[in-house]
Amino acid sequence: MLDLDGVVYIGGSAVPRAPEALAAAREAGLRLAFITNNAARPPAKVAENIRNLGIEATAEDVVTSAQAAARVLADRLAPGAKVVNLGAAGLREPLDAAGLIPVAVDEDAEAIVTGYNPELLWKDILRAAVRIKDGLFWVASNTDMTFPAAYGIAPGHGVLVDTLRRFSGVEPVVAGKPSRPLLEETIRRTEAERPLMVGDRLDTDIEGGHNTGIDTLLVLTGVTGLEDLVAAEPHRRPTYVSADLGGLLEAHPAPETDGTAARVGGWTAEVRDGELRVTGEGTADDWWRAAATSSWAHLDATGTVVTIGAQAVPPRPDADGGTVVSAS
Repeated sequence: MLDLDGVVYIGGSAVPRAPEALAAAREAGLRLAFITNNAARPPAKVAENIRNLGIEATAEDVVTSAQAAARVLADRLAPGAKVVNLGAAGLREPLDAAGLIPVAVDEDAEAIVTGYNPELLWKDILRAAVRIKDGLFWVASNTDMTFPAAYGIAPGHGVLVDTLRRFSGVEPVVAGKPSRPLLEETIRRTEAERPLMVGDRLDTDIEGGHNTGIDTLLVLTGVTGLEDLVAAEPHRRPTYVSADLGGLLEAHPAPETDGTAARVGGWTAEVRDGELRVTGEGTADDWWRAAATSSWAHLDATGTVVTIGAQAVPPRPDADGGTVVSAS
């Protein structure tokens, strides 16, 4: 189950090596699903954007938080139930598919669903807030506070959710990551027996995997860096870590540990006087495994996050993303 931004693409370009890695994964027999907290775009549009990057994808391969939200509502309401839709077209389609009837904010309804909608009017937000406070069942597609727009980092749907929550005192049922519905809907659709959540964010992708009880793979092509990883609490620690999606095709050896020391693939990571040090040589992926394991052992033992020493700088991978120069 692949997050998109920072994993498959960045902006309008594919992440380096992602098309090749995903093609090889399909060839090896893996089923790929592309999942997104974005509730504004229909799956067909998401799949089209992925194909334009040279990556095989159909609408059936895409699962959105809007579809997960519709599932939450369909499980609670009878067919034909009316639902106030404060989202864009990406939300209306799955409501229709679930046999629910989208209606305007002033109409009789059994529930309300909110999603990112740049054309939403303030008067409709006001009416929705009052109806939620008065007890109308509320599902939010996601709580992402920001999203990357062409003009910079812009407020996401989470800003609206926070506004409605603070006014009404009501917590919505959230469909998107890190809550469970989006991942559970993906598992249901794909009939996955050994699902793996692949993402670049600890607080949505990896935490979402933990909440769902499945393994996770963190790729380091997006927002997570060394400072984030060494400070991760247990519920945000990935099962596996890799520089990029090439990690789908490789073995992931577990580091040998001794206190806060971790050794794997030619690297030794240890914490001395609260400072992380990594020495040796090997692959970039093994460097990250050693550094993370050592740092987490120190955090669990002392309750303090390591400082990053001069010898703990992520190595530069070669052109194939593999062997790296010595960092001793």
